[in-house]
Order: sequence, then structure tokens, then C-alpha cells
Amino acid sequence: MILVAGLTPAWQQTLVFDAFRHGEVNRAAEVHWTASGKVLNAATAAGHLGADCLALAPLGGHAVGEIDRRFDQFGIARRWIETRSPTRVCTTIVERSTGTMTELVENGRPLTADELDRFLRAFAEEAARADVVVLIGSLPRETPPTYYRELLETTRGPAVLDFRGEGLLHCLDLKPLVVKPNREELAQTLDRKLDTDELLLGAMREVNARGAAWVAVTDGPRAAWLTSSDRAYRFQPPRIDNAVNPLGCGDSMAATIAWAVQQGNDVVESVRLGIAAAGDNLRHLLHGRLDPERVKQGAKQVCVEALESWNHEG
Repeated sequence: MILVAGLTPAWQQTLVFDAFRHGEVNRAAEVHWTASGKVLNAATAAGHLGADCLALAPLGGHAVGEIDRRFDQFGIARRWIETRSPTRVCTTIVERSTGTMTELVENGRPLTADELDRFLRAFAEEAARADVVVLIGSLPRETPPTYYRELLETTRGPAVLDFRGEGLLHCLDLKPLVVKPNREELAQTLDRKLDTDELLLGAMREVNARGAAWVAVTDGPRAAWLTSSDRAYRFQPPRIDNAVNPLGCGDSMAATIAWAVQQGNDVVESVRLGIAAAGDNLRHLLHGRLDPERVKQGAKQVCVEALESWNHEG
């Protein structure tokens, strides 16, 4: 089983406009409501890949029933920690004429000490039987920066981490299998610019030295990178001309890496499949609607280059 856990789910409204004019009345051509936030995006992706997965997230207010119905339709197991505060609502605006997407994001509301304690106990129970854990999404305000570390200390199997900042740095000595920030998130985590490939690779090596077995860094449509303590790879994703909505691409990648690892793939191939999943997600309006055969075919179009100079250094 893959456990997909996180603390900042959302109830997401997606509005599609033929054209969007700021400061004027705009009428949407399409309106969709979906379970979202990084944790629910990743769980949706894993479920659509056919993985035996369980979503663990704190939910409150009217969104609980709506999100539960969506996951029931998908056939995805879930465990919700009910919260006093309602789940945040986020809005995505998609403009067809320009191909642009705008996100209006409500930050996750603080969780009470009791809610965090109940989440920790539930996580420990589920992680004890999980083959792979995906821990994903930012910490809500007022949550101790060591909280994710507390969760991971109960994890027996490999972990894929997709969050940034001080919370991530506290976890690295626990030796997660894959740490998956994007380039901007890694720069924020280490508090320095990573505007050249040399600086980026040096930062990734630092994260490896702190304990992460593998570090995978994406950079939008540009090359993605993967390092261990003694190996490095550059991945070139294929150009996607029919992009629709980038929301959830990174979350789909994290879920697919976990799915591929559970299936017995090595990390290099798992990241390759993850990049293909991100590309598949980009072609769809609603996030996480992956198809395993499309992902496998897409992975064949992802070019992988081993960086020999790095490998020889190792």
C-alpha cells in the first residue's frame, strides 16, 4: 500500500474562460469542483494509476462530504482527521485564449494540538503497513517545524518527500528515499540563489550529504535533475504543445515515483515515469487523471543523460 499524507488539502474550484478581462464581469464557460491540495492531488494520481493507496488528510466543514464523495467515485481508500476549522477553498482560473492559468490560494488554517496528535497517531498506524510513504505539502501555520520529522520517525519503508523549508531540513538525517522539490523550492529551503546548473547540482549534493538518498529537482518545462551521493542524471522532458493546466503536475510526479518504486523500478526509472506523469497531467483540465499506459509510453520520450564527470568524482 502507498500512504499519501499531508496537512493542507483543499476544495478546489476551477473556472474556465474563453478570455479573462481584469476589472470586468467575466462569465465562465466551465466550472468544476475537485478535491485538491497537494496531498489529495497526489492521492488522486496514485489511485488513477491503479495503485493500492490510502489518502490521509485533515478535513473540516462542508468540504468533508464533497471530497469523500469524490474519493468514493475514484475508488480510493481514505482516512480523514476531522478538524474544527473548515477546509480551505482555492480557485484556479484557466484562460483558453492565452493558455494561462491563475491560482487564487487560501493558506491552510492552523490545526489544534489535538488534531495534530490524532493525525500523528493515524499516520503511525497506516505507515506501519505501507510499502511506500508520500509525505507532501506545506505545514499549516503554527505547526512545529519538526512535525513532519515526528511522522517520519514512525515510518518503516521508503519515503518520498515533497515539501520545502525548515520542515524538510529537519527530516533529512532520517534518510528519505527521494526528496522532490522544484528549483525555486530548493533555493528557498537553502536560502540562496540557484541560478546556474552548477549551483543547483551543488545544492542537491548538499541535501544528499545531509541524508537524502536521492534528490529530484524539476524546473517547469526545462530539464529535471536527479542526484545521489555518487551519481547524477539530467532528464529532458518532451515538449508539450497542448498544455491545459499545470496544477498538480508535481504532485502527480511524486505519486508516480512512489507507485513506480512500489512496482520494483529503480529510482532513475521511477523519476523518468514521474516526469512522464507530470506531462500527462499537464494535458488535462482536472489534475491527477493519469493513465498508467499513457505514462509508460510517455516515459519513452523522456531523455536521460548520466553526468559522467559527477559519477567519476563520486
